Amino acid sequence: MDSSTYRSLSIVEAGRLLRSGELTSEELTLSALAFCAETNPKLHAFITIAEGKALFDARKADNELRAGIDRGPLHGIPYGVKDVFDTAGIRTTCHSKIMMENVPSEDSVVVSRLAQAGGVLLGKLATDEFAFGGPTEDLPFPFPLNPWNADHMTGGSSSGSAVAVSSGILRVAIGTDTGGSIRGPAALCGLVGLKPTYGRVSTRGSYPLAYSMDHCGPLAATVEEAAIALQVLAGFDPLDHASADEPAGDYAKELNAGVAGLRIGVPRAFFEKAFGVSQEALEGIRRTEEALRGAGAIVEDISLPDYPLFSNSGRVILTAEAFAVHEANLKARPSDYSLLAMQRIMLGASLTAADYIQALRLRRELARAVNKTFDRYDLILTACSLAPAPRLDSMPDPLTAPSVIQAYPFSLSGHPAMSVPIGLSTEGLPLSVQIVGPYFGEARVLRAGKTVEKLSVWKLPTLEIH
Repeated sequence: MDSSTYRSLSIVEAGRLLRSGELTSEELTLSALAFCAETNPKLHAFITIAEGKALFDARKADNELRAGIDRGPLHGIPYGVKDVFDTAGIRTTCHSKIMMENVPSEDSVVVSRLAQAGGVLLGKLATDEFAFGGPTEDLPFPFPLNPWNADHMTGGSSSGSAVAVSSGILRVAIGTDTGGSIRGPAALCGLVGLKPTYGRVSTRGSYPLAYSMDHCGPLAATVEEAAIALQVLAGFDPLDHASADEPAGDYAKELNAGVAGLRIGVPRAFFEKAFGVSQEALEGIRRTEEALRGAGAIVEDISLPDYPLFSNSGRVILTAEAFAVHEANLKARPSDYSLLAMQRIMLGASLTAADYIQALRLRRELARAVNKTFDRYDLILTACSLAPAPRLDSMPDPLTAPSVIQAYPFSLSGHPAMSVPIGLSTEGLPLSVQIVGPYFGEARVLRAGKTVEKLSVWKLPTLEIH
């Protein structure tokens, strides 16, 4: 099977061929490895390509399927994980000089669950340093480039995960999201990026950025593939203090149920006059609203607290908690951090206990306001990216300028939120919307996302990588 044929197969299509015997996981994996070897030197999605591990996993998957052992939809399917997840015997660097010699002895919960589901680990994916500092030139590995146009940003920090999927190396990859790090790269690279409810997926074994805001979730080529991945990842972990003891739903069951009768609220003030918003992004959101109305949904404007309250509270909490994580290394090995990561994390040293406590108090009020919306509405529809991917040479000051990604409100509140692609800008760069649901309402978010995907006639194309 050649790379272009491999890249055209969804997880469901590949699974059907695996079970019929028309395709083996080893063939699928060899094709992915070959395309990765061709593409990764240009796009830098992977930090570590685990060829030996991948082929071992693939042959094991083939042997099990031949023996009638079927572990589910991901059985025999290649995937990758952001290089902040522990992988037994394979280095986990967090894209930092600090962690270059770090080889965990155990898998993270995320990797363990994917292994139990029969997934084939292709390798570890690039990220901003410790999911906080990038893109920048003074990292130990090159930062990833956007497959749609390498002169434009990928977004961070699950950048390698986004590039691996959007380039066609993989159909699904796993990232983390503390202030938009799944949804942002997904939006800028034309993918589905799902941040589940806080505590829905265990973070145990992933390097923390901010304990009270860290989420793990999939970046996928389609909504259905995101649902398949979440089905594997979701579940209570009694050893993770933040894990939620809530049963996982059947995320694929109602994917095609449509949106007729659903009430959807649009917090227009969040994005309509935001700094840096593009007319094409606004038009994309409006087209999506009209399409949803045409499909039977009730779409109305709603009011939420001002967006800067969310972003300011989130930044204080994230920065304070990140400093607490890194304080010892910052004192012992400051020169081993990239300049940007050190500057961002060191901001936490200037925060007082009062700053942190006040941000937590504000967070509670803001989360309550978001949650109250779901007393009347089933979902929220809003912007994810305010504009198509910016050019790298026009990147604003990463310490002071507002982000093009609007993700903080739902990282802060912990509600499930998903970026869904809706088309292309006149420059040929992806546009997106963000769909948000009530706590543990991932099935509803995915259902609406599938409808948006259908209505926008979106399908991730096979990109030409130059």
